[in-house]
Amino acid sequence: MGQCGITSSKTVLVFLNLIFWAAAGILCYVGAYVFITYDDYDHFFEDVYTLIPAVVIIAVGALLFIIGLIGCCATIRESRCGLTNLIVFFSKIIIRVEEEVNHSIQKVYNEYNGTNTDAPSRAIDYVQRQLHCCGIANYSDWKNTRWFNESRNNSVPMSCCKPNASNCTGSLSRPGDLYPEGCEALVVKKLKEIMMYVIWAALTFAAIQMLGMLCACVVLCRRGRDPAYELLITGGTYA
Repeated sequence: MGQCGITSSKTVLVFLNLIFWAAAGILCYVGAYVFITYDDYDHFFEDVYTLIPAVVIIAVGALLFIIGLIGCCATIRESRCGLTNLIVFFSKIIIRVEEEVNHSIQKVYNEYNGTNTDAPSRAIDYVQRQLHCCGIANYSDWKNTRWFNESRNNSVPMSCCKPNASNCTGSLSRPGDLYPEGCEALVVKKLKEIMMYVIWAALTFAAIQMLGMLCACVVLCRRGRDPAYELLITGGTYA
């Protein structure tokens, strides 16, 4: 029975460390995904605060890897309060996303000049093509932009054209060729989806922590009742 107890304890600790390593990889992937996606939408923000959750989630992933590497199960026992605050922080970020987009999207559209060398122009064209949208609320919003007034051809950017619209020039005289939905709501929706990935990663972290605490408690209780477990720590031989 003693040898069986030692083997079971070793299995629990090895399994727990593997879970920490897997969680570290998942969290780092989520953080990297936020960084990559942010690069496509960063012109819709005046600040880079939306990168804070990504930084935090990557840091947590690195911490989990270290915990798994050294097998220090006891280090996670006091982190539940911090995890709760982290999830609340992410929820506030989701609310702030909509406010920030509403505040800055008009400014970004006014900076559009239709050239690929201009970063805001590239961002708008990319978003309109990827999200299948045109303008802020709809394509008519382009009438209020500086680019529309300067071009004087009664048309919107080609990125507003539907893929199946043949010979589309962006002309407002052919509204059926244009995406009818505005980009503001879709950008907010997309960014909220990204932040939900971060929150789900945090919840996964919470579940792993609970499992870690449970395993640590089981092992510690067994250590107190079974002298054979001491050999797992000291490296002795069970007789």
